[in-house]
Amino acid sequence: MAAGTARTAVVTGGASGLGAAAAARLRADGLKVTTLDLDGADLNADVTDAAALERIAEEVGPVDVLVNSAGVIGPNAPLVETEPEQWRQVLDVNVVGTVNTMRAFVPGMTERGWGRVVNFASIAGKDGNPNLSIYSASKAAVIALTKSAGKELATSGVLVNAIAPAVFATPMNADTAPEVLAHITSLIPMKRVGRPEEAAELVSFLASERVSFSTGAVYDLTGGRATY
Repeated sequence: MAAGTARTAVVTGGASGLGAAAAARLRADGLKVTTLDLDGADLNADVTDAAALERIAEEVGPVDVLVNSAGVIGPNAPLVETEPEQWRQVLDVNVVGTVNTMRAFVPGMTERGWGRVVNFASIAGKDGNPNLSIYSASKAAVIALTKSAGKELATSGVLVNAIAPAVFATPMNADTAPEVLAHITSLIPMKRVGRPEEAAELVSFLASERVSFSTGAVYDLTGGRATY
């Protein structure tokens, strides 16, 4: 990269929550950031629309950093009460959406020999949260996807890592049933929810040259909840 040229980033789910915090932190680091979301972002886009993402990739040009924060929680319900269509909807956003953005932006990174991908998973993908089977399964898939892609790209200069947060103070969790929110907060030894800026600090590190020997890894951000 030419001296003095700012690195560029795309942040999905960038209109609010952890995505907005990550975008603000990367901008403070000097990156040129484009946020994607259904509305309220720099570019309105649906991560389940692979063709639209390919067009956006052409429009924004070279991207050095991809942060996948777009996601949905899905229904709060026992497994046996969930419907196949609910599974498809959540998996389409959380898993296929992450795949779509990586397919759109990672090839350019590999061509240039440098890139950073940060996928937001969840501690639910490691522990499993009761009555959130769809969300938990989708985030487990994001973890496995990250590990697989990290190994595939290990010698390319492109690092792929994931962040597994516990519950954070975000608009997405505002729609979570109070009893579910209380349960998952009670599991955190620090006895509080995370703050978006705390997640943004980890994104800043994983999107930088400061990380150089870590790929396919999962970074827990759980206030002590994670046990492995």
